[in-house]
Amino acid sequence: MSMVQQEKVAWFSNEVFLPLEWLQSVQATMVLSVIFSVLSLFLFFCQLFTLTKGGRFYITGFFQILAGLCVMSAAAIYTVRHSEWHTNTEYSYGFAYILAWVAFPLALLSGIIYVILRKRE
Repeated sequence: MSMVQQEKVAWFSNEVFLPLEWLQSVQATMVLSVIFSVLSLFLFFCQLFTLTKGGRFYITGFFQILAGLCVMSAAAIYTVRHSEWHTNTEYSYGFAYILAWVAFPLALLSGIIYVILRKRE
């Protein structure tokens, strides 16, 4: 086998694509967190009009806490695997990474507030 053929085989091998599987899991969990957040917003509006007086927004809070946990797991996976993706030390995490870590406690806090919150007249 010539050197060019060996390079083509190495390029199409799984070793090239395997390290990016973690990036797909980060993307999937972030998409799940957005879906859970939007779902909790719609559930809040539905419960706002259907819940009896004094009732708590348990379902809304549950989905908001789930969204916060998805953000946390995505940011944690990205933190652990960042060095595999950026081998050059000139790169930094960036503003989206910091925004994800800020969004995590805020999503958990809003989920806890939804659970504590009672419907008023």
